[in-house]
Amino acid sequence: MVLSEQKQKILDTIVDFDNQIDQMHAQFHKYYTKETKIRPDWLRLENKLRDFSAQKIFDIQISGQRDRILYKFQNRKKIWLSWIE
Repeated sequence: MVLSEQKQKILDTIVDFDNQIDQMHAQFHKYYTKETKIRPDWLRLENKLRDFSAQKIFDIQISGQRDRILYKFQNRKKIWLSWIE
């Protein structure tokens, strides 16, 4: 039972990161279109993801979901940095 609770916690964290990435993208779009002058703090999210990715995950499906989130962040980060330039 403890193992499944741990897996669920990791999956919930992954879903939370997915939502944070989407919210960050929306914030960057507002910054890019000059709806706001505040540049989103993507470095904080990147550090959280880096810490999360350092955890050892032995479940293949959960590991795949983690990799998907990391890939999504890296792709969005490229977009954000191009918008800043």
